Amino acid sequence: MSDALRLEDVCFAYAGGGRPALEHVSFALAPGERVALLGRNGAGKSTLLRLVTGLLKPAAGAVWVGDWDSRVTDPAVLARRVGSLFQHADQQLFARTVRDDVGFGPRATGRPDGEVAACVGRALAVLGLASVADQHPYDLPPPLRKLAALAGALALEPSLLVLDEPTAGLDRHARQHVAEALTARAVSGVGVLVITHDLSFAAETLGRALVLERGRLALDAPLASVLLDSARLEGLGLVAPPLARLSVALALPGSPVRARDVAGALAQRCRA
Repeated sequence: MSDALRLEDVCFAYAGGGRPALEHVSFALAPGERVALLGRNGAGKSTLLRLVTGLLKPAAGAVWVGDWDSRVTDPAVLARRVGSLFQHADQQLFARTVRDDVGFGPRATGRPDGEVAACVGRALAVLGLASVADQHPYDLPPPLRKLAALAGALALEPSLLVLDEPTAGLDRHARQHVAEALTARAVSGVGVLVITHDLSFAAETLGRALVLERGRLALDAPLASVLLDSARLEGLGLVAPPLARLSVALALPGSPVRARDVAGALAQRCRA
């Protein structure tokens, strides 16, 4: 089985931008793998996502989505395999109703009406949006607009999801919807790449960390090991999530970072 995503020595620079945005970046995501893309603002994270969606083309190297080469594949075609959410999700909403907006991608790829309706229904349900499906997207508060844009990515039912800050501005309940949606898609074999500063969400949902620093891939490691390294996170302008800090402070067995695992380790400590 081919990788869901593979970058091979990718370089990219914006015209007149001085320092390259990305330099010699290489990594691969397996089908079903859930990966956090971390780094300071300006590290190249959003540029990388635009390369994956085909909106930008690498100056050198190659971006592969499955066996499709993004350099020679139109973004509209890549959208059959890549579902994307950009940081400013409002820019992805344009239809008269949430339902129509979420269904745009599946319709554009030529799916039959019945299949489109089914894809849309599943995406709305998993994110808790069924009750607002017939409202205009811009009549919704910003958090629900964010979820509506994410639903559009899910409705494509792609082999890869690339998401920029999918939980920004969301409350605990909505964040749980997002976590469950991404976990379910990963279980079905979808690769998931997420830019996020929400490290509590990342700890519960994702399993691997890629860290960009000044356009270069500085670290590729299990996410838990990164979350337990407060000094490393501080160097990236990030703060370790509370449960990871608790795990380190109490030297919990197994150094857990997920809520269920931390609770189990605390119970074990109490029994001991």
